[in-house]
Amino acid sequence: MRVRKLEQDRGWAITVAASILKPTLLAATSRTWIDGEKIPATGGCIVAINHISHVDPLLSAHFVYDHGRVPRYLAKSGLFRNKALGGFLSSAGQIPVERLSRNAVGAYDAAVRAIDDGECIVIYPEGTLTRDPDLWPMKGKTGAARIALATGCPVIPVGQWGAQEVLPPYTKTPHLLPRKNIVMKAGDPVRLDDLASQPTSPETIAEATDRIMTAITAIVADLRGGTPPAERYDPRATGVREIGNPVEDPHRSHPRSSPRSRKRRSR
Repeated sequence: MRVRKLEQDRGWAITVAASILKPTLLAATSRTWIDGEKIPATGGCIVAINHISHVDPLLSAHFVYDHGRVPRYLAKSGLFRNKALGGFLSSAGQIPVERLSRNAVGAYDAAVRAIDDGECIVIYPEGTLTRDPDLWPMKGKTGAARIALATGCPVIPVGQWGAQEVLPPYTKTPHLLPRKNIVMKAGDPVRLDDLASQPTSPETIAEATDRIMTAITAIVADLRGGTPPAERYDPRATGVREIGNPVEDPHRSHPRSSPRSRKRRSR
């Protein structure tokens, strides 16, 4: 595992976060970083990664930071409503996004500006924790593809496995013992140049999104040593909630059980 020296100016917020979080993560988990040097050392880029646990942002930040880049995230806007936390996130260069809202276009514009300024943007193309019952990458949202096609920046697919053992989806108590191993692997840039040379259309955006998710899924399959579903899970097609706990009725105080939720297991 090769670690690249951070050359970029971190700023006070990133310096504080790294000084607290990195020792904590080093103590709580072991890590297997693979091919992280494929993340460009400089220049605007997108790191696109599968989403399996609420602890993912901390672990992926560790991976990106260890390979010489300061990670910038598209973070849900609710986190910015707390004055102290919101001020810290803004100082750290994080970008608020209102999911499933017309205001999400503001996050797109901010991400494009960040890429143009040479930043490394970390995006979970699925938009939320995967709803696939076996935690395979599900159908992606179009944000990463749209930003990539607009800027021409490289998209580095990253597959990860192990975070769901630390904090299973939609649970609150981390499982720290025995110590869990987190595996992250970066792939070659997703080929999008042929699409970028065409007029932007729903078809080119959909194709770019599919290529990104295909690349991520292939890496996850390699890490898991398994075969993903022939067709990626689509929450809209199955009527599953797109944000929040997919098996909890927002109008009730207790979660409801479903066959799919009972099947959900981390492997």
